[in-house]
Amino acid sequence: MKNRVTGIGGIFFKTNDPDKTKEWYKNHLGLNTDNYGCTFWWLDENGNKCSTQWSPFAADTKYFSPSNKEFMINYRVENLVELLKLLKEEGVTIVGEMEEYDYGKFGWILDPEGNKIELWEPVDSAFL
Repeated sequence: MKNRVTGIGGIFFKTNDPDKTKEWYKNHLGLNTDNYGCTFWWLDENGNKCSTQWSPFAADTKYFSPSNKEFMINYRVENLVELLKLLKEEGVTIVGEMEEYDYGKFGWILDPEGNKIELWEPVDSAFL
């Protein structure tokens, strides 16, 4: 498999008040926030429009489970089905089942420190 990770798909972190946090970042750092946080758009090396999501989550979210960490990073990948199969063969812990939506496929793994990592095969055009 040539490319496993192709970029950062998102940075997610826990906060006591997600709405207040989004408002602070909007007012003081100029992030164009919405209900989910802020989407940053960029072009890849082939000129394709790509996105990276920045999202504060409620402090009690279970989305990062089984990790107890305050953050989760989402990595963009090219072929999630193949990558998850390869990672499983390499002994990487897979969390849950792959999910598919109109904006991409998602899978989750744990790194050696127990950090939950989200892998995303994006369909960026779904956001345009």
